[in-house]
Amino acid sequence: MASITTCASANGFAKLPLSFSWARNNSPYSLPLPRRSRSTAGVCASLSAADPVLSKPDDLVETILSKVVQTDRGVLLARDEHQKVAQVANQLQNFCVDEPVKCPLIFGEWDVVYCSNPTSPGGGYRSALGRLVFKTKEMIQVVEAPDVVRNRVSFSLLGFLDGEVSLQGKLTALDDKWIQVVFEAPELKVGGAEFRYGGESEVKLQITYIDHKIRLGKGSRGSLFVFQRREPIS
Repeated sequence: MASITTCASANGFAKLPLSFSWARNNSPYSLPLPRRSRSTAGVCASLSAADPVLSKPDDLVETILSKVVQTDRGVLLARDEHQKVAQVANQLQNFCVDEPVKCPLIFGEWDVVYCSNPTSPGGGYRSALGRLVFKTKEMIQVVEAPDVVRNRVSFSLLGFLDGEVSLQGKLTALDDKWIQVVFEAPELKVGGAEFRYGGESEVKLQITYIDHKIRLGKGSRGSLFVFQRREPIS
């Protein structure tokens, strides 16, 4: 398969779509005009000549991060606030590289900081009831060359017992913007116990923006994901 660079949902906790998202077995989620390239801060960006430049991409990145950080990955946002996040994401899409699945910036460790469907990353663990029992501590996605995706969710069970759900998948590029990740069965660790459950699952994700700080993705069912790089590239 071709070498790619991208993104992820998973069985039980995982498909953090290359984004995170919760997947059921055998499905979790379910894709131009010529563009002129430009680069900003080491990142190549494309903008259609017909579209007006509403803002600089760096400003839009800071704006979207300011709207989603410390919101429990979107859980605490009202409907109109989710709409404002979507508006900024749509503007950033105008600056996306022409072939984001081939962009090397996709590799690295990412925090899942937002999902327009807050229960999508983590499934039942992130439902209203699930959040009372499982307090999410971290939601991380690691993308490794050439085609490995690792999703990890750490949590505190009832506030005193630490646990973790992890998932590994194989990435395939469907075209220049869409990828598919097929995940192995999730692995659950709670206290000293460790076991696998469920079966394989898969997710499809469109990469709508990528730079040295963030990555935006949209699942096949329309959920928007915002990933923030854990160690920003200077």
